[in-house]
Amino acid sequence: MSRNCLLEEVCQWNEEMCKRKMGHVLPELICIYQCSENSSEQLCVLKVLTDKFLPHISLAEKEQTFFSQTLPRVMTLFDELANKLSQQAGGLSSQNTELQAELRSTIQSQIQLLEVLMNIVHHVCTLEEALTLTNIHSLSLAAFHILKNTFSHCKDSETLYRGRLHLVADLLQSLFKEAYSLQKGFMELLDRIVLESADATDDIACMVIVVHNVLKICSVISKMDHALHANTWKFLIKISVKHRVLIETKLPHDELVAGLCEDILNSFSSCLQLAEQMNQPAGMNANTTDCKLFQKTMKLCRFFANTLVHYVKEFIDFLSKSCHLLHHLYLQMYSKFTPSLYAPILSAGPCDQIASVVPVALDALVSQLLPFRPFVETVLRDNQDFSSELAFPQCLLLMNVMGKLPSQSWEVQSLWCSGSRLSEERPRLSLFNVLFHNFQRCHAELSLPVQLPSVMNKGQAQQSISLYEYVCTHLCSFITSLPASLFPVLECTLLDAVLRPHMLTALLATDAWCFLARYGSAELCAHHISLIAQLVKSCCGECYQLSHLSLLLRRMLFLMAADHQVAFVEKFSPKEMSNLLLWRQVNVKALTPELQKTVTSDITRTAIDQCLKWQSSKCALGELEQVNVALAALVAVCRAHGETLNLELQLSITETLCQMWTVLTVEQVLSQRCVQPTATLLLSLVALLIRLVGTTLIVQVVLFLSSLLPLNPPDHVRLAALDFLGSLGKIVIPPDVQGTVLPKLPYLFASLLTDKSWLILQHALQGFTLFAEETCHEEVVPHSLESGGTKNKVVSFLNKVITTVECKELQVERLKQENTILDAHFTTLNLCAVNDPVVMQPSAKRARLEQCEEEYESALQTAENAFKTLQTLIQQRPAPETVMARLQALQTTIIALNTGR
Repeated sequence: MSRNCLLEEVCQWNEEMCKRKMGHVLPELICIYQCSENSSEQLCVLKVLTDKFLPHISLAEKEQTFFSQTLPRVMTLFDELANKLSQQAGGLSSQNTELQAELRSTIQSQIQLLEVLMNIVHHVCTLEEALTLTNIHSLSLAAFHILKNTFSHCKDSETLYRGRLHLVADLLQSLFKEAYSLQKGFMELLDRIVLESADATDDIACMVIVVHNVLKICSVISKMDHALHANTWKFLIKISVKHRVLIETKLPHDELVAGLCEDILNSFSSCLQLAEQMNQPAGMNANTTDCKLFQKTMKLCRFFANTLVHYVKEFIDFLSKSCHLLHHLYLQMYSKFTPSLYAPILSAGPCDQIASVVPVALDALVSQLLPFRPFVETVLRDNQDFSSELAFPQCLLLMNVMGKLPSQSWEVQSLWCSGSRLSEERPRLSLFNVLFHNFQRCHAELSLPVQLPSVMNKGQAQQSISLYEYVCTHLCSFITSLPASLFPVLECTLLDAVLRPHMLTALLATDAWCFLARYGSAELCAHHISLIAQLVKSCCGECYQLSHLSLLLRRMLFLMAADHQVAFVEKFSPKEMSNLLLWRQVNVKALTPELQKTVTSDITRTAIDQCLKWQSSKCALGELEQVNVALAALVAVCRAHGETLNLELQLSITETLCQMWTVLTVEQVLSQRCVQPTATLLLSLVALLIRLVGTTLIVQVVLFLSSLLPLNPPDHVRLAALDFLGSLGKIVIPPDVQGTVLPKLPYLFASLLTDKSWLILQHALQGFTLFAEETCHEEVVPHSLESGGTKNKVVSFLNKVITTVECKELQVERLKQENTILDAHFTTLNLCAVNDPVVMQPSAKRARLEQCEEEYESALQTAENAFKTLQTLIQQRPAPETVMARLQALQTTIIALNTGR
């Protein structure tokens, strides 16, 4: 009997006939199916086999008798049809009707194959027996193979068919729908699979293969269909959890986590893009396509995030290698939230919706991972090479962790806070170290507002606060719950942060340290202050470490108990010159009233004795450093008490000031670096005691500045000069010296108000405004503003006019550039401090010269000072001819000295 006759006859058989003759006809039909090279004939035979004989084969025999004999050929046939489409799709056109018909026929054949597979799956699902993967091994391979290739073909159709997609779009849509139905049915079938025991090694291996294949399909259908994508992931997690006891050690955990993280980021990015489009006027309507798509994508993002949290909860013990992915996911997503510089600008509605979904899921994720050592080691590992974009999200992560740690066990808190202690442990820093390091890198975000979540003040709505306040509040709150055993780690970290070059980082550590002093015992506070004082005394020269430690010491003294203050004064007695290094940094008002009087008197007398000692030793420049320390201590005293000092101390200080000014020259200030701090301190003292010093000293200082400022002295000298000039508004210049002093002031103010340095200019505006508001010599003010540009600057300053206005986009771009520059700058400073601590030390003193060399040095110094004085006089007014003639003669003398004649 021919093939066609046999097929026609079988098609006429009823169910009973097929069952009775199956033993003879089934092998023959399978042979015809396997040997046929005609796709249409193969499809026809396959349908007959599926419809007429499959229902009568027992479940135990289906795999061996039917599936393994027919389905491998189904995969081959499907691949042949797919290759045919790929090869001929490029020639498709509306004019080539023959090729168009052929391609459509090919796609229809693929649809028919999917329908056959769907019928097989539906039939197996109707069986009541328990299913194992061994029963459907070939069916599983065929279904996954064809589903993956079908979805890939549909996904790549725009590229494959290019501009001729519309000619086959209807069939491709049908092909996708059929694949969708097949996958749904096949997942229902797989959900019925039973894994009986650990001894069923073949079934366990097959289930692991199923998981791998479903994961591959997830990757293919990403961005194709939201519902299909979500349902596939839901099924994947479901079977993984269902059979976890038997397969958890063999599951591709890293790939599963990577796939979920990728899908979360993709859906989140799509949400942000749609939210940006909704910023446009047309996108505000809730019924627009973009708005509806945004809601669906937001729902998908929530699903993926919750799925990840669920998976982590179930399989956390196997996720040590995936911690870097989870960490990176957190940072990437928070880098797109305000106030991160890299967050898109969104309207309030979409932004609130995203904020109500993503942070909740990420918070749950952190809660799951909090006790997991590999995650802790990932977050706190040393030398993390973060881009500046991720430093701010890292800070937020650490704040999140701090908020959760108080409810954790001591072991978990110690894991986060103590750092690695044993050599065999993976290197990790403490939570505090990493916080300060990343806080230091958030230069730009520190200037932007950050919304403090879930905190209200006295029932009021949330308010925007600075990142600094946000971090400081959380850090101090965490300190209150910290076990006593972890305090040494905190103390070491705070000291390290105070000694860093970044000012705000040091200030944050100072605030936290002061909170610790108030929260802890009085003895702890006293102990800390004693250590800090020793560090202040050990600082050599002026450096940022001294500045930061001094600020901490000044604030801590206010928190010290009265009896401890007495002990502190006894230990660091202000009667000893060596301790003035410390007292010059201290605010005496921090002490009790009784101590203030004693300490103020002791500092003043010790400092004055040092100044007198220096003057009696012929004012050697090599000993001026100690004098500067003494003058700085006097400045600290005068800032605290100033004109309220007792008469005896006032007279002693003013007399010392007058004596010091007599030995100070313009030439020394310009040529000797050690003299510059002396001039600065003397100017500050005169400004603080302006009502107490005599008229003679005021005239002397004004004339001194008239000669000095035109020669462009260092910035700190000019700043001190501004303090002095601003203080002149507090006094009335006596009539007998008004002709000397008042004509000089307009020139001095005008020169500083035109300074190119923005810092000097700002202080000049403040100093001049202070003088103008208080002075009774009003005629000085208009003469200082004769220049139109200078007058406009002052008027703008008084009216608080903002001269530079930038839009949000320009501000963000500027802050990004500043972030990069500052990041590089502080990285360099930190490396220098670690690799070459000597750079923070002052320059070595010059070796003492022999007596002969000292004579030459003295003569040369005198000559240099004289020439600089002449230079200043010539710049102020033309020199007489006689002077120029004598200069020519001096030039001849210098030439003769150089040639040895």
